[in-house]
Amino acid sequence: MNKYIFLVICMFSFAASASQKAVTDEGEIVILNTNGTWVYQNSGAEQTDQIFENTNTFTKGKELNFDLKSVTNDAKFSINPKAWTFKKGNDAQNAEFELKLKGGDLYGMAITERIQISMSALAQAALANALELAPNAKIVKQEYRIVNGNKVIYMEISGTLQGIKFKYFGYYHSNKSGSTQYIAYTGESLEELYRSDIDDFLNGFSMQ
Repeated sequence: MNKYIFLVICMFSFAASASQKAVTDEGEIVILNTNGTWVYQNSGAEQTDQIFENTNTFTKGKELNFDLKSVTNDAKFSINPKAWTFKKGNDAQNAEFELKLKGGDLYGMAITERIQISMSALAQAALANALELAPNAKIVKQEYRIVNGNKVIYMEISGTLQGIKFKYFGYYHSNKSGSTQYIAYTGESLEELYRSDIDDFLNGFSMQ
C-alpha cells in the first residue's frame, strides 16, 4: 500500500475520536458526532441481546512479549516487536500509539480516552464517523468477546474512501479508567492475506 493510500485510510481512523461532548439541560452528557448525530455518554446497560456473544476464548499469544502501556487509561497493548513497528501518536491524530506490520500493508492504532463511554455508544460513534467520510460504510460483523478477561465489542467496518476499499477490525472497550479503541486496518482485498496477523494483533489488548 503506497503512502497516499495509507494517508487516506488514516483519515477515518483519526476521525474516530473527533466526537465532542455536551451537557443537556437535565445534566446528561451526550456525545456529539460531526455528522449531526448524538448518543448519551452513559446509555445504560449494554444491550447484549442485540449483539452476538462469542463464547470462544481470546487470549494473547506467547510471541506478544512487548507491552505498550497507555498513560491515558489502564489499557495495555502487547505486540510482537519482531513483527510490528510502533511510535507514539501526535495530538492532532488523537492516537496514543500508531503501529505497522513490518514489510506489510497492515496498520494499527490505539485511541485512548480518560472518559468512560458505554461500549455500545463507542461503537456507534465509530460507525457514525465512518459514514461521514465514507457514505457506504457499513458494519459487516459485530459481537461481544471476552479478551484476556475483558469484555469488548469486536466490530468490522468496510467502506470506500476516495476510491479505496478499506476494512477496519477493532476492539472497543470502556471501564472506569476510560475508553479504548484498538484498531487494525488495511485494504479490503488484503483481509485474507492478513487475517491471522489481525487476530494476533487485536488479542494483545488487555488491562494493566
